[in-house]
Amino acid sequence: MDPLSSLIDAPRARGAFLLRVPMARPWAIRIRDEAPLTVVTVTQGSAVFTRGSDAPVRLDRGDLLLVRGPEPYDVGDEPGREPLAVIHPGNRSETPVGVSLDLPMTHGIRTWGNDPGGEDALLVGNYSSVGEVGARMLSALPPALVLRGDEWDSPLVGLLHDNLQREAPGQVSLLDRLLDALVVAAVQQWAATADDLPTWLRAGDDREVGRALALIHDRPEAPWTLGSLAGEVGLSRAGFSRRFGAAVGESPIAYLSAWRLALAADLLAGTDDTVASISRAVGYSSPFTFSDAFQRSYGVRPVDHRRRGRTG
Repeated sequence: MDPLSSLIDAPRARGAFLLRVPMARPWAIRIRDEAPLTVVTVTQGSAVFTRGSDAPVRLDRGDLLLVRGPEPYDVGDEPGREPLAVIHPGNRSETPVGVSLDLPMTHGIRTWGNDPGGEDALLVGNYSSVGEVGARMLSALPPALVLRGDEWDSPLVGLLHDNLQREAPGQVSLLDRLLDALVVAAVQQWAATADDLPTWLRAGDDREVGRALALIHDRPEAPWTLGSLAGEVGLSRAGFSRRFGAAVGESPIAYLSAWRLALAADLLAGTDDTVASISRAVGYSSPFTFSDAFQRSYGVRPVDHRRRGRTG
């Protein structure tokens, strides 16, 4: 699997939060939900995205915004508006003084806003979690990525919008997959046009390093060494190590270890597999060696990470 495929394959929606948000002007929403990844597309009118001291970003119909969390931000019809709603973790909505808005601003299936006939309308989806692999991959994205509607067009926005207000067996799973596909398409567009891709995402420009990354991603359980990876791609140990470090920004073994442990962290949180079986699945011959490596990297034992993932 090439580096970009790993990036866009990592976040997977599971019962993602999805809403159509119609708003009458003036309006503003303060987002404090701490979601690791949010997708916003303007389906009618316009909106303005503001985060911290950064310059406001105007979004027009057809524009798409990917926002990396957990930092807060505002969305409104104009910059500097006082918010009429604050969105908290768990997508709980309140007035700025703490009065619940979950029901008062609901207008049918997956529709929430101050006026169902408002001039502006957004389609909003967010991921409650992306896991350790997803977090590692999302770190390659800019904090806020804007794709302009006149430069990029995807039928997925219309499909997602049309399916939002339908209820049918399996509808939640369908919406999850459509949201995933929209994120994939957006990141593909960004990667194809960006001038400042992170070093490791450009690693595929070096054919041998790209092949080594694919081997690590596809077969993390294999007993890889510097020598065996170099041999697989037809390079000397020294030449491979030098080229991998230049392309990726870290040594082959450091990258392999970080990838294995991120995979293990997600397996611990998302499955009931034993620590021993997970350690084997990611390439550790001993669960004790795996536990030591995991604690050095994440600061907790594998069992504590699992417990924290289930309760957090």
